Amino acid sequence: MKLNTNQTIRIGFAFLSICAFWQLYNNVVPLILTNTFHLNETYSGMIMAADNVLALFLLPLFGSISDRTNTRMGRRKPFILFGTIAAVCAMLLLPLIDNLYAGTHNQVLTGIFIAVLALILIIMGTYRSPAVALMPDVTPKPLRSRANAVINLMGALGGIIYLIIATLLYSEKRTAGLDHVNYFLLFAIVAGIMLLSLAIVMFTVDEVALSAKMREYEAAHPEENLAETDESGHEALPADVKKSLGFILVSVSLWFISYNAVETWFTTYASRQWNMALGSSSLCLTIATVGAIITYIPAGAMAGKIGRKKTILGGIVLMIAAFALIFIYTLLSNQFSPILYVIFVMIGVGWAAINVNSLPMVVEMCKGSDIGKFTGTYYTFSMAAQTVTPIVAGWLMNHVSYGTLFPYSLFFITAAFLTMSMVKHGDSEVTVKKGLEAFDIDD
Repeated sequence: MKLNTNQTIRIGFAFLSICAFWQLYNNVVPLILTNTFHLNETYSGMIMAADNVLALFLLPLFGSISDRTNTRMGRRKPFILFGTIAAVCAMLLLPLIDNLYAGTHNQVLTGIFIAVLALILIIMGTYRSPAVALMPDVTPKPLRSRANAVINLMGALGGIIYLIIATLLYSEKRTAGLDHVNYFLLFAIVAGIMLLSLAIVMFTVDEVALSAKMREYEAAHPEENLAETDESGHEALPADVKKSLGFILVSVSLWFISYNAVETWFTTYASRQWNMALGSSSLCLTIATVGAIITYIPAGAMAGKIGRKKTILGGIVLMIAAFALIFIYTLLSNQFSPILYVIFVMIGVGWAAINVNSLPMVVEMCKGSDIGKFTGTYYTFSMAAQTVTPIVAGWLMNHVSYGTLFPYSLFFITAAFLTMSMVKHGDSEVTVKKGLEAFDIDD
């Protein structure tokens, strides 16, 4: 059994589109809120946190709705089609309203801008789960870790493309001295990327045919379905599988609490504790991201050799060691050292091992008709963690000590190791291969 890499890449364009949008949203919208509309950081932060709050409800809801959808183009593609088009139309309004306000300072435009932001967040919530669920829909369970590695790479590529474009078009040299920066060209380019990605998915991915092949595969491999038929004839998860599902979802929340705290607060921490400039401290997070990117494919392949659970636990151990080492370093020194770059590589590698294999473990436990629902549930637990942890970690840093950041992350990633150790289902079938066969990837 080999992964169809070309097919997975084409499916991954849906995730590339989503990641390019969120990179733009998270980088530019706070600047517009503070620089154009002159909202303070508290109100801007509340607005920026709204996407996580809405996601708690929208992602499982529309994931479940897409499970029950049946059209000529499939279950997921209608949501991807209409969601992307609606998002593009709404997002192009943002720089137009921004520019109009800069010229008129009409306060009514502030409310309109925030209303459009809310509309965009709702639109994005309608198709993220269906877009992510498309991969496991058409990929056999044993190959989903490797496929998810490709999907993650596509998402990273979307973010990188945005960053390159933003760096070239909106460098400090080009924007220095301007009273107002016009971001319309940047929004338009990202909108074009989203529409091009949409076209690739719509015209090159035959969801109906691929889903039919998956049903044939599942019929030939009934042992991979963990659901059982109850007395009324409906499929349901056995109690022990539900227990494993509960433990892995708790684990998802715990490792996102741990990682997102550092991701959110490290630049502030480094500035306060080590007097580092933003560029220098951001380099640490960039190095962690690069470490994750280069590990995605090996992490998927590793799961095929030793299993998803062991790969995830190995990633957790790496992160435990990294956070412990940074904490010890902060006790011994009040200055930054390049040795921390190595530790941040460890964090990135560990995070990739976790991230590539966790979603496949969750959807492994469901039947094919519930993949969207389970995908949405996975994101609910991860989004809930990302909503809470910046607030809690920030409160501890403000009211106790900035030195609490890494013990905080260390505590929760250690807790994730304990809960993940309790997971007994959702692993991949371990295969032992030699030589080139170990890559097990085909076009």
